[in-house]
Amino acid sequence: MVVSLDTLSMTAAQETASFQALPPEAPLVMPVQDLHAAPDFEGRPRIPVTSPQTVALRRLTVLGSAFALTVYGAWRTHKVLDANGVSTLGLVMLVLFVLLFMWIALAFTSAVAGFVSLVTRGGLGLGITRSGPLPQLRSRTALLLPTYNESPHRVMAGLKAIYLSLRETGQMGAFDIFILSDTTNPDVWIEEEAAFLALREQTGGHNNIFYRRRHNNVERKAGNVGEWVRRFGGAYDQMVTLDADSVMSGDTLVRMAGAMERHPTVGLIQTLPVIVGGTTLFARMQQFAGRVYGPIIAHGIAWWHGSEGNYWGHNAIIRTRAFAGQAGLPHVPGRPPFGGHILSHDFVEAALMRRGGWAIHMVPALDGSYEESPPSLTDVAIRDRRWCQGNLQHVKVLPTKGLHWVSRMHMIVGIGAYVTSPLWLVFLLTGILISLQAHFERPEYFGDTKTLYPHWPHVDPVQAKYVFIGTMVILLAPKLLAYIALLFDRATCKGCGGAIRAAGSVLVETLIGGLIAPIAMLIQTSGVVSILSGHDSGWNTQRRDDGGFPLKVVVQQYAKFTLFGLVLGIGAWVVSPSLFFWMTPVLLGLVFSIPLVALTSSRAAGQKLRKAGLLLVPEETFPPDVLKKTEQALESDEAPKLPDDALRALRADGGLLAAHAAMLPPARKAGDPINADRLVGLVKVQEAPTLGAAERQLTPKEKAAVLGCHEGLEAILRLPD
Repeated sequence: MVVSLDTLSMTAAQETASFQALPPEAPLVMPVQDLHAAPDFEGRPRIPVTSPQTVALRRLTVLGSAFALTVYGAWRTHKVLDANGVSTLGLVMLVLFVLLFMWIALAFTSAVAGFVSLVTRGGLGLGITRSGPLPQLRSRTALLLPTYNESPHRVMAGLKAIYLSLRETGQMGAFDIFILSDTTNPDVWIEEEAAFLALREQTGGHNNIFYRRRHNNVERKAGNVGEWVRRFGGAYDQMVTLDADSVMSGDTLVRMAGAMERHPTVGLIQTLPVIVGGTTLFARMQQFAGRVYGPIIAHGIAWWHGSEGNYWGHNAIIRTRAFAGQAGLPHVPGRPPFGGHILSHDFVEAALMRRGGWAIHMVPALDGSYEESPPSLTDVAIRDRRWCQGNLQHVKVLPTKGLHWVSRMHMIVGIGAYVTSPLWLVFLLTGILISLQAHFERPEYFGDTKTLYPHWPHVDPVQAKYVFIGTMVILLAPKLLAYIALLFDRATCKGCGGAIRAAGSVLVETLIGGLIAPIAMLIQTSGVVSILSGHDSGWNTQRRDDGGFPLKVVVQQYAKFTLFGLVLGIGAWVVSPSLFFWMTPVLLGLVFSIPLVALTSSRAAGQKLRKAGLLLVPEETFPPDVLKKTEQALESDEAPKLPDDALRALRADGGLLAAHAAMLPPARKAGDPINADRLVGLVKVQEAPTLGAAERQLTPKEKAAVLGCHEGLEAILRLPD
């Protein structure tokens, strides 16, 4: 089919008369912050807190208890390593133990605080209620969904559910939805536009749902949101950031916006997103762990963080003025991976808003906030590589002047989440070296100093047993506390299959998670080494469907972990059979990494456990209404059926073609930079004898460039099939 230019122009004129991809612009100035200059606190709002003395006491309790546990653990470890003095290797191991034990001790004391807060049923915070009449909103809120090469059907299904849920509150007029596309795949781009138009038609949200694709997607998600603030932020009091897999109920959004109206000094409210929709064994483990263990962790940090909370990048409501005034991110000096634009922008944005005097709160008990989990360990590893680089990059942000010490602590914890993996590996290897030293090195019983007793490094097995048991208690206690808290919540316990099945689920998750842990340790260690050696993570699309991989691919990716486990096990056996059995939990996970990854990536394995009543969560046992709406939208076949190729899709649908043309940027002016991909792509299209030939010749970048200009569309329309 050949569409004439006259037909395109006439159709475009008709469509543009009623088509509005974006509302009128209402710009806000978003200055870039100077990380080295002290902030200007003039006009700083007063931070609403429960009581400075109360918050200080809470922090002293959590941090002081963690410090005391670490000191005690260090003393017991010293007794283990050398009763009469510490060797060089023993000293190295002691230092590593202190660093690592401090990490798990803080997690333990914070979880205890969360357990007490959860069991005593403290309020949600900021006057937010879970039930009762909804507040009547006076402000306007924008829902922002940045997307990058995601499945348009999945994205629009979530937005449709959110829209319908908001409409049921009777306050849809207070909200607008913006789809902020950074998609680079031209076929996905055109599918996005078609899905956007269909979403408007299905919901009637022509005045509330908008779409914008950036043609120059600099600075990734942070740049995407920042560009929206500078163009449209002035029209909205608040904005809610979403991920492509985010779903939030209308009630929750209205209550959050109401809390922002009642507390004008609050800059951000972060919810605790519940992981849902898991089908593979790995995703269901993540889902169960997040639902059962997550609340006591989140309640704990909310209890002692107070108004110095953190931001996780999505499912949070932000005061637009606070974000625009304080969260303009500079480029970090140097080249990637440590320099350039800030990857893990959310932590830094929260820290800068808090530096500017705005309160940052977490409200973990607020229901109605959901997200999905990556389906496999491999998918987590891909995402983790980017997060690892972003968190390590915070080393350069830590010296920023004026940051609250708790904000700096957030960044240190983020850095530690990845640095601890190589530290654990070095700790294990140091333990083997100490045993090797004791096995092969002849001890020097008497040195130059006269003494009645011999002196040599030795390991006390009785003390070692006590340290091991104590460490395991500290490490596993949060899971036990979470299970006890679950028993106090009858509705949640019933949704998890009851007390017995929930206990079985905790056991399954703990055992399989323990086997996966050493694999994850090596993955994160390799990521840290890769970043330190100067390799940038890039920007990869997140896979969200079932996590199965061909066995050949799993073998290729994880054979090195199996080999490392075998070498480690042989080395431990040669040194000492007792050391080998001591390291069995680590060795089993590494040696069986290939079948473990294959099993946990399996949808069939996940569904078998679900049928057995294990790893259940309330959101699948008794699905909330907004999740039912999401599932219905996902199963719906209302999306327009178009050719897979973008060129043919535009030619097949005149309305889509006209809307696409109306959303393109203005034509290039004289003196503007020349896009090489566009230039080459236009030449290829003009020289192609047919549309099929053009499809085969164009690279994805060239196709996107051609579709991104009016000249390209005209050239495509001239081609015969």
